[in-house]
Amino acid sequence: GFRSAGINRLSIGVQSFDDRKLAALGRIHSADEARTAIEKACRIFERVNIDLMYALPQQNAADALADVQAALSFGVQHISAYQLTLEPNTPFGHTPPKGLPEDDTAQDIEDAVHSALQHAGFERYETSAFARTPESRARHNLNYWQFGDYIGIGAGAHGKISHHDRIERTVRKRHPEAYLAAMQGNVQAAIDRKTVAPNDLPFEFMMNALRLTDGVPAAMLQERTGVPAAKIMAQIETARQKGLLETDPTVFRPTEQGRLFLNDLLQCFL
Repeated sequence: GFRSAGINRLSIGVQSFDDRKLAALGRIHSADEARTAIEKACRIFERVNIDLMYALPQQNAADALADVQAALSFGVQHISAYQLTLEPNTPFGHTPPKGLPEDDTAQDIEDAVHSALQHAGFERYETSAFARTPESRARHNLNYWQFGDYIGIGAGAHGKISHHDRIERTVRKRHPEAYLAAMQGNVQAAIDRKTVAPNDLPFEFMMNALRLTDGVPAAMLQERTGVPAAKIMAQIETARQKGLLETDPTVFRPTEQGRLFLNDLLQCFL
């Protein structure tokens, strides 16, 4: 049905091919179910992405590499690999799972995952995204990172819309029953709309754009936000002096150090 509707890329949130790790994450699928889903997806879609998560409870580098090798065995052209983060207002944010790797171990796991993907011929073109060829990069996600517009459809979906005088972010009701009820009645009640404050636009732009390994053209800041680079030149210079942002004036691109310490780089624009 998705394929006949025109969807040409499927992303599958596997997270791990280890049933014990899935249980620790609170996932309700099994590794075998994940394999079956990927096999079926690859028969229907030319473009399939597998989402993996690492630095999981009780995980070491060997465990993470086993997940990478399992994902590679399907011959997919795109893999997303994320470190587990504990977000506020989530069950893990309130009660972290036991056995999370220490920081040094987590860094070792990340290095192992990235090296394995690169050795397999995948290029890391974004903080957590790896593609086998430039053509297999996720154009949908590139639009996010380049601060493009998109419409969120479905319960809990986020969107971003540029108007002639403002940029608006939208989020739909999270709980499916409440969302469906609102959509069948007062549609506007199903969607929360918030205008991004003008002073927040440079940070929101950089928060996305600087995730890209190649960065973005400097001119894109004004094109997408209406804010000229001259207005935030002090912050740009601070990031450059710290060695986190390249000095080429035509592009906003993180240095290798900036990619390793992305949060420190983004702090320059808060």
